[in-house]
Order: sequence, then C-alpha cells, then structure tokens
Amino acid sequence: MSNLQLRIVSAVVLAAVTLALTWLGGLPFRLLCALIAGAIFYEWTRMCRPSPAKAFGLLPEVLMLVFILALIAGLSAAYLLSLVAVIVVVALVAGAGRWEAAGLAYAAISGLALALLRDGDRSGLIAVLFLFAVVWATDIAAYFVGRAVGGPKLAPSISPGKTQSGALGGAVGGVVAGVLLAATAGVVGLWTLGLVALVLSIVSQAGDLFESWVKRRHGRKDSGALIPGHGGVMDRVDGLVAAALALYVIGCISAGADHPAQGLFPG
Repeated sequence: MSNLQLRIVSAVVLAAVTLALTWLGGLPFRLLCALIAGAIFYEWTRMCRPSPAKAFGLLPEVLMLVFILALIAGLSAAYLLSLVAVIVVVALVAGAGRWEAAGLAYAAISGLALALLRDGDRSGLIAVLFLFAVVWATDIAAYFVGRAVGGPKLAPSISPGKTQSGALGGAVGGVVAGVLLAATAGVVGLWTLGLVALVLSIVSQAGDLFESWVKRRHGRKDSGALIPGHGGVMDRVDGLVAAALALYVIGCISAGADHPAQGLFPG
C-alpha cells in the first residue's frame, strides 16, 4: 500500500469514528476531546522535553490528568477555564519550564474548546459539524490547489510545502463547505456564517503553521507516529483545535461560555 493510500484509509477511518462520537455527543464526545488533549500533551512534551521526566518532573502529567478528569466529568466552563489557569501557574511556579506550561495550556484549551462547543443539543452538533466541514475542506482544497497552481511559498522558513495559492484555495473551499453545511442544516444568517467560516479557515491554517514552527524549533518532522501515514495526533488536529478555539470565542461573545453554539446555530 502506497503512502497516499495509507493516508486516505487512515483519514477515512478517523473521520468515521470522529463523526460517530460527535453525533452521540455527551460522555462519548467528551472522552474523544480528553483523548485529543492527552495525545497533544504527550506529543508536545516528547518534542519539547530535553530528557525523560523523573519524580517531581512528572508534575505536568499529573496536572494534565487532573484536567482530563474534570473535562470528562463535564464541569462548567468557569470551572474548566479556572482549572486551566491554575495548572499552568502551578507548573510555572514548580519550575516545570515555559514549554511544559505552554503544552499544558495548548492541550487543555484544545480539549476544552471542542467539548464545550458540542454541548448536548442540536446547536452544538451543528457547530462541531460546521467546524469539521470548514477545517477539512480547507485542508483538502489547500493541498490540491497548491499542487495544481503552485506559485510563491506561504511561509518557506516554517513550512516549505505550503503555497499562497493553496492558502487562498483552502480559504475558498472552507467558506463554501461551511456555508453548504449550514444551509443544509437550515441555519439562518448564511452571510454571517460565511464570514465566520473565513475566519476559521484562516485560523486553521495559522494553527497548522504554528505546529510546524514548534516542530521545526525542536528539530522534528512529525509530532509522533500514532496515525499511519499522517504522523502524530498534533499533525492531524493542529488546524482543527485552533479553529475550535476561535469558534468557541465567537460563540462565547454571542451566547456565553457554557453554551457557545446557541448564538450562531440556534436550535
């Protein structure tokens, strides 16, 4: 099996599992978010930590476990956000280092944003499906447009393979996919959601570049090797978690921190 075939098979399997858990919502989806947060933290520390952690050096892992249990338990946004702030401060005060603390914040906020977006109602389901549509379409369109058109590089010092044409094609693809998903779901305000989709597409690509910068900063090609043909979990969700945070913030502004989806996707 070629590498491209392996990537396609892995992507289809992951998408099917993710969509099934998204449809179920509740505890199954929170478990997915907790798994994503834990995997991000694991890969981040393996990239950024100079040597294996021992004894007191395992404090960041303990703090991450506390957050994961709180996320699975379904605590409110106020408690979860406060907990993220506390564990990051504790890590810094305990001398865990800036990269360790940054990994805690990045992983925890990633899981938190996804979990709170889904919530437990139809609005949450549509919000997460909208997020998936925008981010996945952005990735696919950017890849094929970039290969077909080529042209100037987007950020050659960070990710030499990405082109400006691919970024533009990805943005267009993300907006089209997001608007089509919203229209199919019967959501009103498509012009507004088109703008939201554009923001998410841009943030998604920025999140991809950020993870590429972290890997380059630490001399790594992939964040891990968990997913056949794709590398690590961070390699697959870098753009998704960045866009999820952006959508969560937008939702918080319009509907509050605990039910952010209801402002954009009233059910």
